[in-house]
Amino acid sequence: MNIQTEYSKTNTNALKILVKRGSSVESIHRAHASICNTKGRTLMKAGSSEYETFIRSALKPFQALPFVTSGTSEKYNLDNKSIALACGSHCGSADQARTAFKLLWNAEIDIKELKCPIPQDRESKLQHNCSGKHSAFLATCKKMNWDLDSYLMGHHPLQKEIFRRVAELLKIPAEELIAERDDCGAPTLLLRLSQMAILYAHLSRSDNPEFEKITRAMTGHPDLVAGEGCFDSELIKRGHNQIISKGGSEGIQCIGLLGEGMGLSIKVEDGSKRAKHAVAIHLLRQLEWITPSALEELDEIMLQKKPGIYLEVEGKLKVP
Repeated sequence: MNIQTEYSKTNTNALKILVKRGSSVESIHRAHASICNTKGRTLMKAGSSEYETFIRSALKPFQALPFVTSGTSEKYNLDNKSIALACGSHCGSADQARTAFKLLWNAEIDIKELKCPIPQDRESKLQHNCSGKHSAFLATCKKMNWDLDSYLMGHHPLQKEIFRRVAELLKIPAEELIAERDDCGAPTLLLRLSQMAILYAHLSRSDNPEFEKITRAMTGHPDLVAGEGCFDSELIKRGHNQIISKGGSEGIQCIGLLGEGMGLSIKVEDGSKRAKHAVAIHLLRQLEWITPSALEELDEIMLQKKPGIYLEVEGKLKVP
């Protein structure tokens, strides 16, 4: 679906994020959002739930599925910290890098096998925000006797298994999925917002052991999902084991209500990070998925960073 065509059709229904300096509007962002259940039904939306864009790093919990389902974590004596890091986009802290190192060490894999780059002004690939995902990829490949060198290629058995599972959840043929290279070198997928919300609805189910293992790892180790002061970690901490959250670049944010099988997806058209955080807080306030006091804390941490600068969100989710 052509994004510009869809934009022109739904512009009036999109959420509007006003960036104010004092009482004057300085910038405006627009965003779309969708809430779906595991049956694929769109429960609520703002703007277009059919807006197509790349899911980016919000795909990571699903890219970690083979790591969990293959028994790799058990084979190499890896705990929930490794699973949380595999699902995360971390900051490269010492604890996060150590967790990635332990994952590789236990699987007897050399750090040189990592295909993610060394971040600018850093010393090791372990400090890359995707090192947990890449380390889990490699460990899974070793356990399954798959080639390590080509683990990022779309035709590799690991990536084909990820595509198969995503397609299965979305009830579409895997051949219909469109994959492109993400910044870390791994494939990411072009999806509709409703499809992203469906994926997070499945992730939030209470009756699926593999998803429950992933969400338990993320809620148990939120600082490995992103880092102290980062949106995903701070939201998960305040969700009282009821919220899962994973963002992606270019204005992507996905959230699930655990045990309820409901997923929320957000896309800011211009890719703004500040805007997606403002939208997420605004919609969570409407949905009452977490307490008002927790949202106030999150607002203060994430949005009130510059005196005199405020973000206001206009619009709300509506039943289609």
